[in-house]
Amino acid sequence: MAENQLADLSTEFAVKILNVTDGIKGHYSLANQLERSGTSIGANIREAKYAHSKADFVAKLQISLKECYETEYWIEIAQKANIILEDIAKSVLHDCGSIRRMLIASINTAKSTNL
Repeated sequence: MAENQLADLSTEFAVKILNVTDGIKGHYSLANQLERSGTSIGANIREAKYAHSKADFVAKLQISLKECYETEYWIEIAQKANIILEDIAKSVLHDCGSIRRMLIASINTAKSTNL
């Protein structure tokens, strides 16, 4: 159940990121980096679903986690540079934080179970 919830949340998050970056004008590099990291979260979660081993599963989730941290960085930069509004930044950071916490829990659970 949590795996599907994580996949669904990451898909919704990717769409939200695309909508945010669509409104960023004149900062192509920042928008590109934000799109890449924000959409990569869900892509790696989906890849983990078809992992070859437990180690591969954990590795894919850890990549997603790293992408969450990178996405948070780009959002913070965009907000501090007044490229995106503070309320939009807070909303995206909240969603990213929720996904991050779920990823951490999933990684810890996968590492602690014997499969």
